[in-house]
Amino acid sequence: MEDIWIVEDDVELARLLAERFEEEGYVCRTFHDGSDAIAALAAAPKPRLMILDQMLPGAPGIDVCRAARAAQDDLYILFLSARQEETDRIVGLEVGADDYVTKPFSMPELVARVRSAFRRLDASAARGIEKYDLGTVQIDPERRSVIVRGEEVNLTVLEYDLLLCLARHADRPLTRLQLLKEVWKTEYEGYERTVDTHIQRLRAKVEETPSRPKLIMTVWGVGYSLKPPSISE
Repeated sequence: MEDIWIVEDDVELARLLAERFEEEGYVCRTFHDGSDAIAALAAAPKPRLMILDQMLPGAPGIDVCRAARAAQDDLYILFLSARQEETDRIVGLEVGADDYVTKPFSMPELVARVRSAFRRLDASAARGIEKYDLGTVQIDPERRSVIVRGEEVNLTVLEYDLLLCLARHADRPLTRLQLLKEVWKTEYEGYERTVDTHIQRLRAKVEETPSRPKLIMTVWGVGYSLKPPSISE
């Protein structure tokens, strides 16, 4: 498995990014066309993290994101885009991206976000063996697996971390800022809509009727709470 795929049509920017992350010790591979990146997803090796431009020749970043998410649930996808509108960021997150950085950007900030993403990926694999029985949903952190009504479901890195965070604080309402701090490792209020988007995606995978959730509850004026029937080790 390669560390980072950089999908960016600006050849010079892609080169600079690859050089910077290789200095950090990561193995990088670059693509300048969206369709080439999609084709490469069918083969090995695959990346752990993808830095993805939103506007690409061949296939737009949105299509690459959908294909990448369908091919690999545990891939961390970071959108890099010149579009700064909130709606563009929300669309990117809704199709499966984990983070969104707008151009022009600070290289040290981007490096810090990538480091944070890899820490999250590594922590997800190394967490303890406490298991959570949420009735129709079971979480096994040792295997990093989630079983919903007897069937294993595939969650993205952040979807899994979000569900696990809610399970660890069951029956306790968590604000969006608390979730941002624990799951996204940020306290930036501008990302609060990101929490809502990931909650919707998570409900679609674990709730029997996502529009009438019985597990992941909205606490109006506060945030979200998980209401399991039992939790056991």
